[in-house]
Amino acid sequence: MADVPVESFAVRRGAARDSAARDSTARDGAVEGVSAGPVAVAIGRDGPVPLAADGYREAMGLALAEAALAEAAGDVPVGAVVVTADGRVLGRGHNAREAGGDPTAHAEVIALRAAAGMLGSWRLDGTTLVVTLEPCTMCAGALVLARIDRLVYGAVDEKAGAVGSLWDVVRDRRLNHRPEVISGVRGQECSEQLAGFFGARRSRPARGDSGRGRPAVAGSTDG
Repeated sequence: MADVPVESFAVRRGAARDSAARDSTARDGAVEGVSAGPVAVAIGRDGPVPLAADGYREAMGLALAEAALAEAAGDVPVGAVVVTADGRVLGRGHNAREAGGDPTAHAEVIALRAAAGMLGSWRLDGTTLVVTLEPCTMCAGALVLARIDRLVYGAVDEKAGAVGSLWDVVRDRRLNHRPEVISGVRGQECSEQLAGFFGARRSRPARGDSGRGRPAVAGSTDG
């Protein structure tokens, strides 16, 4: 993997913050069913694990930038990146269901496909998927099948999330792979990005169901 020519960034792993100092009031429901969630909560394969609180903030910044590309194209702003343990970016993706007319074109799926193409293998052992919104059932299943080591997400999707909100696909003990999960990384920013998108859309004349966008208002979104 070291010889793969991929873009890099420094993954900074700061000391874990005192949980008492964390502001979890960001779960303000600006978008119904979508909230920021608690800040940087890590749940391992078998329960809570220690967390370097700032370890994935920069990677989440890249995912937020991907989400902005989706919004510019008229899709729900959800973005994702796949990174290696040393912070190299293997794949990027953003919601493109409207742009491509593809029901499977969620940010996570696109990023996973790009990473697999870069490595020449469907197995993405040793990598982390960073996404702005809690994955849906399809994307949660895809990252399990890809053997992703770790999932990091920002905003919680309380009405359609499949990583603990409605279902918990990634930690189902009946499956043969269970990635570590870190939630709430830059969750407020991720939530606000979605809120801004839907707020702007509500101010325009209705144009019918926009696919993945409309469920996001009700709590279901990309991913």
